[in-house]
Amino acid sequence: MNFLPDSVTIIILAAGKGTRMKSDIAKVLHTIAGRPMILCVVETAAKVAKTNIIVVVGHQAEEVKKTVLKEADIKFALQLEQKGTGHAVICAMPLLSASCNDVVILNGDVPLIRPSTIQSLVECHINQDNDVTVLAAATDNPYGYGRIVLNNAGEVEKIVEETDATESEKKINIINSGIYCVKKIYLSTALSQIKTKNAQKEIYLTDIIGIARRNRKKAGLLIGLDQTEILGVNTVYDLQRIESLVNINNNMA
Repeated sequence: MNFLPDSVTIIILAAGKGTRMKSDIAKVLHTIAGRPMILCVVETAAKVAKTNIIVVVGHQAEEVKKTVLKEADIKFALQLEQKGTGHAVICAMPLLSASCNDVVILNGDVPLIRPSTIQSLVECHINQDNDVTVLAAATDNPYGYGRIVLNNAGEVEKIVEETDATESEKKINIINSGIYCVKKIYLSTALSQIKTKNAQKEIYLTDIIGIARRNRKKAGLLIGLDQTEILGVNTVYDLQRIESLVNINNNMA
């Protein structure tokens, strides 16, 4: 496994409370096979980015930091108010080094993402000279995921969240993983242009795609081969499902 260039930094979003987990424990501290899920993501990131990693913390921030620091020496950004994924990235931007050219954005509650997939995403992004590249998956059951809307040329037009999607958009089976690679200079510009005109009144990171199209920036797409890699944890059922997959993989190893 080769490391990413030093000009690439990974931001991991891990500030959410996870209210649907119905637990007093921060969502990313829930365990999978006895291991806090945030460590699964941090370990994967470290395999390709060494210490060029920033974890955005918020709910139970000190506990999350304490857990991560037991295994990794990385930076932390604090998101005091939960204003959405775009706001979480805004909180991390001041920690990016001057030498950083591209940013990979991962989620602390998507624990099965593989190092090789992150590498493929960055390679696609750099080789195609995209301003932003989104990791996607094709699925027969897109419910609950943001839909990736393509234009007639097959280019990424925008990403629409489930709660904001029209009936025709809900039928789209190409879903957003919530994982991106973005040029730092474009990311900074796009974040400043995001509005909160959505059902949740939040700053959606997904809006950087639509902003790219409106500003004639290049928005690329990489469709992953394994949909299970982008499974996220929002409920106890999700946690149990992912743990079952991990146990199956461990037994096959």
